[in-house]
Amino acid sequence: KWCCPPDRRVQSSRLGPSPPRLLTEEEYRLQGEVETIKALEELRSFCRSPDFSAWTAVSRIQSPKRFAEFVGGASHVTPNEVSVHEREFGLDSLFIDEQLFEEDEEEEEEMGNSDSFSG
Repeated sequence: KWCCPPDRRVQSSRLGPSPPRLLTEEEYRLQGEVETIKALEELRSFCRSPDFSAWTAVSRIQSPKRFAEFVGGASHVTPNEVSVHEREFGLDSLFIDEQLFEEDEEEEEEMGNSDSFSG
C-alpha cells in the first residue's frame, strides 16, 4: 500500500488498458524474417510427412525439381527472384517512388493554383 496510493489505483483502472506498443521498422522486419523462416520450416516438415501426397503436389506444380530442392532445404527463392525484388522494392525503388510522389504533388499544386485564377 505504501508504494501505490489507493487513489492512484482507481484512476488507472478507469482509464482502461493502455494501447499496445507499435513495432519499430527494424522490429517489424526482424519479426517478418523470423516468422517466414518458421513457416517455411513448418511447410518443409509437412511436405516430408506421410500425410502429404507428394505425387499429387508434383503433378500440379510447374517445377517439381525446384519443389524437391525446397523440401530438401534449398531456398524458396532463386537469386534472380531476389534481384528482381530488390529492383522493384529495394532502396532504388524508394528513391524513384519519392520522385514520382513529388512530381504528383507539384502537379496538384499547379492545378489548384490555375483553378483559383479561372473563377
